[in-house]
Amino acid sequence: MKGGKSKAETKKAESKLAVKKRGEKAGKQPAKKAKAVKDPNKPKRPASAFFVFMEDFRKQYKEKHPNNKAVSVVGKAGGDKWKSMSEADKAPYVAKAEKRKVEYEKNMQVYNKKQVEGNDAADEEESDKSKSEVHDDDDDEDDSGEEDDDDDE
Repeated sequence: MKGGKSKAETKKAESKLAVKKRGEKAGKQPAKKAKAVKDPNKPKRPASAFFVFMEDFRKQYKEKHPNNKAVSVVGKAGGDKWKSMSEADKAPYVAKAEKRKVEYEKNMQVYNKKQVEGNDAADEEESDKSKSEVHDDDDDEDDSGEEDDDDDE
């Protein structure tokens, strides 16, 4: 059989070319994990020395080039200037970034203490609640026993 395809070969080719319908899955896809909810009270991480530099550089660049609307141009110019600066020129920005980092670490310690205390308080509330519920059941039994005594008299 020169050049001819058998029926089995034709079916295989058609099944490979078949388009999957909406309800069918085209293979195993890993399930997406839900994003963890971010706590709005958590302190934000401090800016690096470069970003502290960029805060000042943006102001200067805007004064020199008021008609510029492109953010990318400012970023590229700032990056080029940062690369060309010496360590001595970068020192004040590094110092500001270090101060912000120390402040951030203090805030994180306070935040973490609150988180631990909040979790402990929630655990205590649950345990108190469960104790009171058990205690309430005991009171109900005692009350019902006393009522029986009152009925007998």
